[in-house]
Amino acid sequence: MKRLLSFFLCFGILIFWSSCRNDFEFTPSKGQLEFAKDTIYLDTVFTNIGSSTYNLKVYNRSDEDIVIPTIQLENGENSLYRMNVDGSTGLQNDTQIGKFFENVELLANDSLYIFIETTIDIANPDLGALENQFLYTDRILFDSGSNQQDIDVVTLVKDAVFIYPNRTPIDDDDNYIIETLTFDVDGDGTPDETTLQGRFLEDSELTFTNEKPYVVYGYAGVGAGKTLTMEAGARVHFHADSGIIITNEGTLNINGALSTDQDLLENEVILEGDRLEPLYEDIPGQWGTIWLYNGSKNNTINYATIKNATIGIIADGNQDAPNDKLTITNSQIYNVSSFGIRGTATSITAENLVINNSGQSAFAGTYGGKYNFTHCTIANYWDTSYREFPALLLNDFIVDENNTLFTNDLTEANFNNCIIYGNDNPEFLLENEGSVFNYKFTNCLLRFDNDNLEGTGNYNFNNTLFYVDNVFNQDPDFKDPFENRMQIGSDSKAKGIGSSDFSVSNDILGSPRSGAIDAGAYNFSTFED
Repeated sequence: MKRLLSFFLCFGILIFWSSCRNDFEFTPSKGQLEFAKDTIYLDTVFTNIGSSTYNLKVYNRSDEDIVIPTIQLENGENSLYRMNVDGSTGLQNDTQIGKFFENVELLANDSLYIFIETTIDIANPDLGALENQFLYTDRILFDSGSNQQDIDVVTLVKDAVFIYPNRTPIDDDDNYIIETLTFDVDGDGTPDETTLQGRFLEDSELTFTNEKPYVVYGYAGVGAGKTLTMEAGARVHFHADSGIIITNEGTLNINGALSTDQDLLENEVILEGDRLEPLYEDIPGQWGTIWLYNGSKNNTINYATIKNATIGIIADGNQDAPNDKLTITNSQIYNVSSFGIRGTATSITAENLVINNSGQSAFAGTYGGKYNFTHCTIANYWDTSYREFPALLLNDFIVDENNTLFTNDLTEANFNNCIIYGNDNPEFLLENEGSVFNYKFTNCLLRFDNDNLEGTGNYNFNNTLFYVDNVFNQDPDFKDPFENRMQIGSDSKAKGIGSSDFSVSNDILGSPRSGAIDAGAYNFSTFED
């Protein structure tokens, strides 16, 4: 009986309390909304590519439940922005979806989110005569008259040269087939169809200038007898699963130049993803790779920055060609989800090269080959996930799908005045299954501290046929390796350990190497605290 009386008593109190509340009484806002920011910057986008979605938090700091009569874009139905207010797209007529909202309720001491995005065509005649980039602006208006409040919205839009594969419609429902590359994959002289979406560049497209950035969808192919040239200051952006492939008898020449501003890198050629927002600045794996396919030749890269790829460069075959498959100088490769450079039975010469932050190895020379690296910083401070391999990997074999082992000679692998280091240990691995496995480390700073391996096999560091005047397991004192700032500091053990016998006259920043020679791509003299 007591429980029954208690229930009725509580029920009565609840009814009385509810009858005194004005839960569903909203008063009009009085222009006292507060905002998390006074301007929404949507960062930079390419013409006709949708932006990321940005948000604005709106606060009702009062003790009253309010209703905001209108939230709208100042340019109305002509605005190139789209909004979503706490999950609502607003009026549902074709011209005002995402542009106009009525009677938006906001509880006392509560907040709501406004999400905003845009897609802008720089060639839109309504925008007037435009150069290669322009600012597009609008305002979000809250209420009207004396209670009106507003927030600015700003987007920088860039024009670009777009390279993408052809699409062939297959029905009336907007279904289509995307063009794929066909070329001699297996070296038998007969073109093979592949699943790589992309197309071969026309002759008129074989020079990338610095006038506009380039945006590549799929793989841009370079065919027999053709050369793709990238001029100093060119900017190349790749969509997901996109890249460049240089096929048999094709050539890639990246002709960057030394920059005066190391933040802007105005003269370097920069190759990265097509998302320009700061959120994507250092995210690995945004695009595919630069693929120097078997049979391509005389490829050169000078003053380039390659970042945020899956593999920075793949170089296949041509180990015994009269000229190196790839010569890469004064360049940087960062933030790749797999390998910085993966060479397979190929030949590479590198000077003043910096590789860092790779999900596997910074450099992998596999299935033999011929490699000569001088004044290179081959480092790996990857901290995003577990990595299986060290910064440097050399082997002379492959294993096929049938578990059959094939070997190929490592004719030479010379590392002179280099730094090979990272946040794991050891940071180089030498695996051989064949009879010819020639390698040598001279005047390098190396990380290898493993009692089980040291002194055995390929790791007899007292054998001067393979190791000469190296320094082991001493701090390179990089400026900030996790942020790819690989200059060496005053406490670096790479200072003065290099040999003039292998010296490249200037470091990667153009500073002359004179007097004591520092290992790696940077002189200590270029380090700034």
